[in-house]
Amino acid sequence: MISTRALTRDFVVSRTETVHAVRGITLDVEPGELVAVLGPNGAGKTTTLRMLTTLIASTSGTATVAGYDVTTHPSQVRRRIGYVGQGNGAGHAQRAADELSGQGVIYGLDRRTAKQRAGELLDALELTDLAQRKVSELSGGQRRRLDVAMGLMHAPPLLFLDEPSTGLDPQNRANLWDHILRMREQYAMTIVLTTHYLDEADSMAERVVVVDHGEVIADDTADGLKAELAGDRLALTVASSNAAELARLAEKLPGARDVVAAGDEVGVRVANGPTALPELIAAAQQHGVPIASAQVHRPTLDDVFLNLTGRSLREDSNGKAA
Repeated sequence: MISTRALTRDFVVSRTETVHAVRGITLDVEPGELVAVLGPNGAGKTTTLRMLTTLIASTSGTATVAGYDVTTHPSQVRRRIGYVGQGNGAGHAQRAADELSGQGVIYGLDRRTAKQRAGELLDALELTDLAQRKVSELSGGQRRRLDVAMGLMHAPPLLFLDEPSTGLDPQNRANLWDHILRMREQYAMTIVLTTHYLDEADSMAERVVVVDHGEVIADDTADGLKAELAGDRLALTVASSNAAELARLAEKLPGARDVVAAGDEVGVRVANGPTALPELIAAAQQHGVPIASAQVHRPTLDDVFLNLTGRSLREDSNGKAA
């Protein structure tokens, strides 16, 4: 469904300054996949999506989307994709049903078919009671559902979602994703999304692609990335006089890394926490080191990002390290 090779995009800021926003993205997405693209602010995620949706041209490299080259056949690409950007796409002075029907006409549907399709989507996304309201009168969650409906008016096989749930409260986020996933199943869509909400990527995406400084730095399932790049963390509490000895024992665990002793706590990263923890406790008992408490912390995608880049994606999403 998507195939890119060494895709780049530069922005000339001045005669002496060029920003290399995307530095060579190579990516393949199969039909039916739901792929989440993660990265800090300024990593090149949105620029990549804008190239794939033909909104901006690439500087170099190639990309085919839904079987068509984005440079030589942009109109064919547009006919086969839906795109929900970060901002609201509907005109605030227009009624919700009219915006949808107009979107359908733009994509070549006759007015009767467009109206019928708009009604189906309003019903599917629980917006029927709001069909005659102006967009400006809708809540944030209702507007985002309307944006998704607009992206689906022409029943595209591929849907791009650029941070679709940003700014929504947890309940509206959950409702929006429930609708999106039902639409995906109903229409057998491929979905590519960017998000700063790591739980969304972790629970829903079949693949997670991590982008930093305009390059793909990791590409795997969420579980695969967590196992390979983060690992489980063991946290054990002992008397502070025994912490150094426990840290020494922890270093002997297979694949142990990031062993830290601080006060009365010892932490260590391992590949399989439930297996390694009993082994470490047994070793401590053999060496006369009483354990006061022990826990296994399973890794998160933020741990993966921290391991890859040395900074937290959560901090970036809060604007502290854009």
